[in-house]
Amino acid sequence: MTNDNTTHDTITVAMLGAGAWADHAHIPGWQRDPRSEITVMCDVELDKAEAYAEKFDIPQATDDWEEAVTHPEVDVVDVATPSSTHFELAMAALEADKHVLCEKPVAHDWEDTQRAAELAEQKDLKTKVGFTFRYSPGIQYAKYLMDEEGFVGEPFIFNGYEQNSQFLDPDEPLRQEDPDADQSEIQVASIEGYGAPIIDIGHWWAGAHYDRVVGRMMNFVPERRVREADTDERIPMNIDDGDTFIGEYENGTLGTIQTSFVTVGNYPGVEARIYGSEGAIICRLVEEDGKAETIHTATKDDVEFEQREIPDRFYPDGGSNEESWRTLFYANLIKDFIDEITGVSDRNQGNFRDGVMVQQSINAFEESHRNDEWTGVPDA
Repeated sequence: MTNDNTTHDTITVAMLGAGAWADHAHIPGWQRDPRSEITVMCDVELDKAEAYAEKFDIPQATDDWEEAVTHPEVDVVDVATPSSTHFELAMAALEADKHVLCEKPVAHDWEDTQRAAELAEQKDLKTKVGFTFRYSPGIQYAKYLMDEEGFVGEPFIFNGYEQNSQFLDPDEPLRQEDPDADQSEIQVASIEGYGAPIIDIGHWWAGAHYDRVVGRMMNFVPERRVREADTDERIPMNIDDGDTFIGEYENGTLGTIQTSFVTVGNYPGVEARIYGSEGAIICRLVEEDGKAETIHTATKDDVEFEQREIPDRFYPDGGSNEESWRTLFYANLIKDFIDEITGVSDRNQGNFRDGVMVQQSINAFEESHRNDEWTGVPDA
């Protein structure tokens, strides 16, 4: 049974954005769950929308996003467009009484993300941010161990990493979010694009919001090829392609976050570690030896880390650790969202309110870098 904000027994979806991530994760995720159907494919370039509609057997293609988000038979709007458009599209969908899945960030300013969260709450609509790695079977299993078995005990330290060498080569084209940005001042990129998911996991595992942060943004590769540029030549791109920050959570847990476009390692390069009074857990979300992820645990009495098998119940139907992380983790995200929309689950994890907390942390980290000082994070 669906809730009052859906119109069908099958969840119907308008997909916004015919890009690589829609191709590799979003669309396969929806089509993997028999409870959902993508009925509208939208992109500002109609030929791309039509190509995806044909590829994935989606009945309608359009370049009119307003038509897509207000479609009377659409229950969910999925926003996988360039980040500069997320807030406008998400707000329009919420105003049209649609549940919304939006890639991160919902907005670059946490106060805008909060406006979207508040609107969804007022309308009793479900929201979800594309915090892909929260939904890995290993991360979900680790949270179960913490909550149901008290495995970690009181959390002391969280270490989060999102590091890989995708853009170590300056000739590998990288999207430039703001081509008009002042290149004399470093611009936010890695900490927001790559850091958001691991910051989210840190909040979730530590069970608290950051109180204050301090850190540094660095630019290691000052000239790059840019996807949107009219030239194949490298151009100045003063972005934070490497970051590190220290944070204090409100419950006294200490945290560190490191993100990078240029750290040698396999994609996606996520690693989450938590150490507490009773034990420790390390989840490594890196495709190695044919596996999408590994989880290791240790106790205060047996401090040698041992690898654990992830129970089958944490996988989506048909999923396994030999599957690509892209489809595996996102299938879990979509399954979870459908469970929430249909009332199978009474929680709404990874929603826009969680997005507010993450964006507050990112905005405070940027301010800390620019002012060279500890910076308080607004109350969640």
